[in-house]
Amino acid sequence: PSILVFCTAATLMLQPSVSYLRNYIDLSSRNLSSVPGDLPKEAELIDLSRNLIQLLQRGDFRNTPILRFLNISWNCLESIHPEVFLGTPLLQDLDLSHNCLKNLTDQPYLQRAGNLLFLNLAYNKFVTMTLAREFSSLAKLERLTLGGNVIRVGDFGNIADVELRLLSLHLEGKLLYEPGSLKDAYARRLQVELNKEFPLHLINDALSFFPEVELLKLPEGCRELSRQLSQRAEIYTSRLFLTNVSINWSDFTRCVTVALNTTVSHLSVSDVTLHRLPQTDTPMANTSRVKSVTVREVTVKSFLFSQEAVYNFFINMPVESLALTDTAIIHMTCPKSQSPVTHLSFSHCSLSDTIFSRVEGLITIECKTLGNLRTLTLARNNFKSLQSLSKRMRYMKSLQDLDLSFNRLVYDGQGECYWPQNISILHLSSNSLTSSAFQCLPTGVERLDLQNNQLSVVSSSTLKLKRLLSLNLNANRLLDLPVCDNFPLLQELLLRSNSLHAPSVDRLESCPRLKTLDVSYNAFMCICPLRGFIRLGLESEKNRTGVTFLQWPQGYYCSYPEAFKDSNLNNIWISEISCNTGLLAAAILCPAVVTISVVLMLCRHFDIPWYVGMIWQWTRAKHRARHQLRPQDLVGIKFHAFVSYSQKDRDWVWDYLLPNLEGPAGGLRICHHEKNFVPGRTIINNILTCVETSRRCVFVLSAHFIKSNWCHYELYFASHQHLARSSDSVVLVLLEPVPQYLIPSKYYQLKAMMARHTYLEWPQDKAKQRLFWANLRAALQADLPDLTVS
Repeated sequence: PSILVFCTAATLMLQPSVSYLRNYIDLSSRNLSSVPGDLPKEAELIDLSRNLIQLLQRGDFRNTPILRFLNISWNCLESIHPEVFLGTPLLQDLDLSHNCLKNLTDQPYLQRAGNLLFLNLAYNKFVTMTLAREFSSLAKLERLTLGGNVIRVGDFGNIADVELRLLSLHLEGKLLYEPGSLKDAYARRLQVELNKEFPLHLINDALSFFPEVELLKLPEGCRELSRQLSQRAEIYTSRLFLTNVSINWSDFTRCVTVALNTTVSHLSVSDVTLHRLPQTDTPMANTSRVKSVTVREVTVKSFLFSQEAVYNFFINMPVESLALTDTAIIHMTCPKSQSPVTHLSFSHCSLSDTIFSRVEGLITIECKTLGNLRTLTLARNNFKSLQSLSKRMRYMKSLQDLDLSFNRLVYDGQGECYWPQNISILHLSSNSLTSSAFQCLPTGVERLDLQNNQLSVVSSSTLKLKRLLSLNLNANRLLDLPVCDNFPLLQELLLRSNSLHAPSVDRLESCPRLKTLDVSYNAFMCICPLRGFIRLGLESEKNRTGVTFLQWPQGYYCSYPEAFKDSNLNNIWISEISCNTGLLAAAILCPAVVTISVVLMLCRHFDIPWYVGMIWQWTRAKHRARHQLRPQDLVGIKFHAFVSYSQKDRDWVWDYLLPNLEGPAGGLRICHHEKNFVPGRTIINNILTCVETSRRCVFVLSAHFIKSNWCHYELYFASHQHLARSSDSVVLVLLEPVPQYLIPSKYYQLKAMMARHTYLEWPQDKAKQRLFWANLRAALQADLPDLTVS
């Protein structure tokens, strides 16, 4: 009973609420003499077992309004106040076993526990099992455990209307049972823990009134039970369970053989200890009324016996369903004749690849007498070779459902596999299979479970599984979605917990009938290649596609980059522009081109290049004036500049040039022929004198200048003076555009100067003229000796 209690507690704590762990109060084995008064209000499970509590008082649980589970077993409990559970309306599980309660007819506290589902009152000091009227208030009760040694007619009258799932009776001491006493109790299963004697009348009533009967600790093996079963023509019980049985082989086989001839539908024997096992085969009936037999947790106490004789007894049972589980058998023989078994289970044993086969000489004889088998479960054994097992099954023509999970199966791609063609369900989870396993599968399979293996890819060499509807590849090593070319009817694809970083959604185009997809709990990298997958998940969430994403969105989150880590994919946005190179280039270049175009248009409109050029020339002129002027260059210099111009440009020179260079506006000394040529001297001498005494020569270029011979003489002498001084002494002012082709070839020197020198253009726009004059003055400015001009 205590094991049952703790299992119940564990089940509750494993429910999907973390509060169960926090709200479990363990006060067992604390030498408590009373219930502590400081129990927390949030307590849901309280364990007060193995203490010294004698009395439950009214207010013991007033502060625990959400209490669901209470274990007070193994105390000294003698009395319970009628209103002790007044403040616990949610109480569902109450364990009062192994105490000192004396009277089952007086249990008033049960009236305050109407929501009880499980009640354990075994191993108290009850003499009779006469239930008090308060039991009738437990309308929701599902499991009731009682103990005593006197059972009379009418004892269970107060629970006649309660539909129990389990009524458990623990017979304590010598039993006094009145036939027919169990008739008032209704339960799906009656569990009877026997003492040292076999209660014939009680077992007879049990087999007459209850659909399921479980007998624990059968005394004297099964001899009395076998005798009683053999004497009954009809048995109401359809499912008979024998638990915790220590028995000789002969008694065990007789009990099974007798049971096979009864109307019982299912016989289950568990936790069996077998003694005196046989050396030869044990006879087995050819027919049976029992549909299924289950034998589990068998322990053998004999050392010398025939294993083949033991295996033959089980495999030759004439039943539809046979299970021998949780038992360390290493082999199983083949039935001697065509077996009627359709469902066979040998799970959690120690079977090897030689199952069902035998060796004669050097030839392995395969089993051919399991032709009616439809379901075969061989999970949790020691199978290693998938190819060898295919040979073991090749003659099982009716086999449809095969479970080989939790073994150590491998397939290296060598050798042919021989599966029967009717297999439609194949479980191969939790093995060591690699991608080559797809070459060793039954081609008619419809549901294939390969989860928890070592598959890294579904290659193109995969067999064409034309009927495959469901493929489970959870917990493998896949890097991308598989292509469904070999699975044309695939409807369900499960890829949870693989290594898919950025699934290629275009592969799903090869799965036209896919309806369910699970790619949850993979290490997604939230980068550009994942955009298509995120989009597909969002569309699936809105029912815009025919594919349902399982676990979306809570099972889909980023593992990289760090900025998105642990974020759900439905909250991630990766812009298309950051992933499309062409679009990104267009997004960058188009604004740049537009900006440049606008800037160029503005520059053209506002003549910004002209201003920049003029400022650049002004800057250079200032730099030269500051760093390149040497004192020896100014020896004999009287003028800042000699101006050379055509007489036809005289008005511009007198009206604009000279006023802006001389006087207060410019402060420069300007030399020109109308003012500074000495009468009586030749023109040539005057030109030479002016050029030599001027720091720079300013030439006002125009169409008239080109036609003037004297202007060219001045230009000629100025250029030679430029070479003599090794300085930039020539300044060209372009009064109007003068194309190169208009300059006669004989004036090559002018062409050369215009090509070599940067000239200043006279702007017609008055707004630009101030910068023009500033630039020209900067080019001519210099600190000349303070000489009187003659």
